[in-house]
Parts: sequence; structure tokens; C-alpha cells
Amino acid sequence: MVGILILLAVIVIVAFALIGMYNGLVALRNQVKNAWAQIDVQLKRRHDLIPNLVETAKGYVKHERETLENITKARNLAVQAGGAGAAAAGKAEGALGDALSKFFLVVENYPDLKANQNFLALQEELSSTENKVGFARQFYNDAVMKYNTQTESFPSNVVAGMFGFKKAEFFEITVAAEREVPKVQF
Repeated sequence: MVGILILLAVIVIVAFALIGMYNGLVALRNQVKNAWAQIDVQLKRRHDLIPNLVETAKGYVKHERETLENITKARNLAVQAGGAGAAAAGKAEGALGDALSKFFLVVENYPDLKANQNFLALQEELSSTENKVGFARQFYNDAVMKYNTQTESFPSNVVAGMFGFKKAEFFEITVAAEREVPKVQF
């Protein structure tokens, strides 16, 4: 009789441990989804600002049509990649960032455009959004790290395997130019 009670107690303890691990994995997976949603909100804001920026610049940079078309193409690819996961979005957003960098280099040659209040306001808004994207990306990658660590650590990896929890992708910069340290010249 005592043996049966001990066995029952062990089974109940193991069941509670499994339930706790499962619920912990669900909470971490939901945190990853929430973090991705936050990135998505900021990327949409970024994507919505770019056409206004391009339209404002068109009147001033008539000879830079290719640069403006490249930004538009990169923006469209980034919008399309949004639902394809972190790796695809990271690659597309990196290309968009590269196109924007080239655009702002071109803008330096147009003092009238740099002085335009609408352009300055849009540029400031885009800069603010870039910072928010950076913070959201950091939060997302932290959530992914916690989730992946939990899904790969014993004994929760057994529960993760039983219930189909898969590793999440990090949101990484894939454009080499964005990884380079900017040069400062005086």
C-alpha cells in the first residue's frame, strides 16, 4: 500500500513538472511571437514613411532616379518579406537599409532638399523609427535566445520534442555594409 502511494506521488510530481515545462515553453513561444509583432509594427511604420520621403525628394533629385527606384524596390521587397520569417525579413530589411544609406549620401549633394521642412521632419521620423526597430530587434532576439535555450535544455527539450516546439530564428543583419563601423572624418 505504501509503495502504491509513493508511486502515485512520483507520478503526480512528474506530471506537474511536465505541465510546468510545457506551460513555460508556451509562455516563451508567445513572448517570441509578441516580440516579432513589435518589430512588425515598427517595420510597417518604416515602410509607410519611405514613400513620403521619396516623394518629397523627387522634385529635388531629378538626376537620381535610379537611387529612388532602388529604395522603392527595396521597400517593396521588405514589405513582402515581412511574413516570411525573421531570416528573410532580416535580409530584406538589410537591403532596404543599404538603399536608404545610399539615398542619404545622395541627399548631401542637394542643400535645398536638406533644408526642406517636410523632408527634415520625415528624416527625423525615420531616424526615430530606426531606433525603435533596433530596440524591438534586440527584445526579439533576447526572447528568441530564452526560448531556444529552453527548447534545447534538458529535460524541457524532451517536452519540446514531444509537443513540436521548434527553434526560433534570430533577426540578424545580413547586409555586410550595416555591420561595418562608420568612418568619421574631420
